[in-house]
Amino acid sequence: MTASQYPHAMLPRANQDELARQLFTKTMREYCTGQLQPGNAVVYERIVKPHHPRTRGEVRRAMERMPYHQMWSALMRTTQELLWESVQDSVGRQIGNLVEKATVKPRERGSLKLDANMKVPRYITGVDFHCMPGNYHTDYVSGDVYQGALYDRGAYLYSMGTRGPLHDGNGHSIVAYVGEHYPSLRPRKILDMGCSVGASTLPLCDAFPEAEVHAIDVGAPLLRYGHARAESLERAVHFSQQIAEHTSFEDETFDLIFSFFLMHETSSKALHGYIRESHRLLKPGGLALHMDFPHNANKTPFEQYMVDWNTHNNAEPFISTLGDIDLAVVAAEAGFARDDVIVRPHPAYREGGAPMYILDAQKQA
Repeated sequence: MTASQYPHAMLPRANQDELARQLFTKTMREYCTGQLQPGNAVVYERIVKPHHPRTRGEVRRAMERMPYHQMWSALMRTTQELLWESVQDSVGRQIGNLVEKATVKPRERGSLKLDANMKVPRYITGVDFHCMPGNYHTDYVSGDVYQGALYDRGAYLYSMGTRGPLHDGNGHSIVAYVGEHYPSLRPRKILDMGCSVGASTLPLCDAFPEAEVHAIDVGAPLLRYGHARAESLERAVHFSQQIAEHTSFEDETFDLIFSFFLMHETSSKALHGYIRESHRLLKPGGLALHMDFPHNANKTPFEQYMVDWNTHNNAEPFISTLGDIDLAVVAAEAGFARDDVIVRPHPAYREGGAPMYILDAQKQA
């Protein structure tokens, strides 16, 4: 049973009790974000704003004393933990079968290359992002795909199914963005940085069938799962275990490089590194598109805080700092000409009420 998520061959199947728990957490998250979350704005306007808080920190300290906000925060955090627990039951029950599926050969389309000597960066190992137990990198058994299966199902529930049955809405939005702003672009080589299980990667395979598509991540269990998932869906993607700020690809390899939500799960140093790496890897005239939560300058202190809430309550330590960084400056320092860099609201996405932004940087021909 999958309850509207597409039942591809690698997706862990939930029994009746597991599915009931999963759907409860999904519905509870919908209630918290859709029905309860707007009440925070009412509390802010009526009680906090009259005291003229100047920064998101002042807003946070005031909001954390409000009983309504305390209730909402507790429900959000508890629901997040229950979400992962509800998926762990079904993944743990089937992990042997999932590992076996992931190791079946021969492979006919894409490829998988892991680096047993990789030292996963501290900004990954130091926290379980969005409270997902084990984060992206933890292996429990040989050939493990546990974290990949946990993420595939859990992220679908977390987004409440809003990104489609294959959780690939982000990838489709990149295709649409390229079609609107760069209709003549016909990439021959494409790179997805921080691909997780490759859900956002596959729409690029369909949109540009002549392109060679690569996807990198630091998490071996995500990549094993993502490769098997892509194979089961008959898509050719070349997955490799690499750090985005220091890849093994040669200079000027790719026509299109993109990422989703990678920025806020790195660090300031790593962010600068992977934007610089994007410039190095792009062919002349190539395009980098990186989407995330930047631009606190465009938000009120309350709007900043509602994103900042994730730093303090949802294990997203860099998300606040990212909002204070001028991505256009970062891109210019990485080698992109300032006139070839645009940071604009992403037309298709809002997350938790906050607008997404896209860093659009083209390398000079």
